[in-house]
Amino acid sequence: MSESTTWLTQESYDRLQAEYDHLVGEGRTAIAKRIDEARQEGDLKENGGYHAAREEQARQEARIQQLEALLRDAQVGEAPADDGVVEPGMVVDATVGGEPMTFLLGSREVAVDTDLEVYSSSSPLGEAIVGHKTGDTVSFKAPSGATIEVVIGQVRPFTG
Repeated sequence: MSESTTWLTQESYDRLQAEYDHLVGEGRTAIAKRIDEARQEGDLKENGGYHAAREEQARQEARIQQLEALLRDAQVGEAPADDGVVEPGMVVDATVGGEPMTFLLGSREVAVDTDLEVYSSSSPLGEAIVGHKTGDTVSFKAPSGATIEVVIGQVRPFTG
């Protein structure tokens, strides 16, 4: 998997595809209608409804771009092998800087309906642990400059 690849369950992929389809179809139509209606109200410089609709349109277009990239680079399918090796799509129990943690290595989009914390495989923690296995001890440099030790405990596939 490349750095930009995101592992997704079929359910997560379908949910994100449905959100994308809605935003590029009905969502764009609805926001265009709101902008047009606000434009009809007159002076655009002092038209709060117009400016709010334009800001919403910008947020919506940013989300569309995010979803396009995510869906394009997604690896859809079953969870990774349960071989104890840390990779995207795995739930990791670890001691990080002396504190026990359980988190998903992957994308927030996958863990939307769980309470799991999510770390990207390109985060400092993610980069440090990818490819390591249960029992390994690694360290990484935090954004603050501190070196943090990680002891990898149980590693298992995320099943949603």
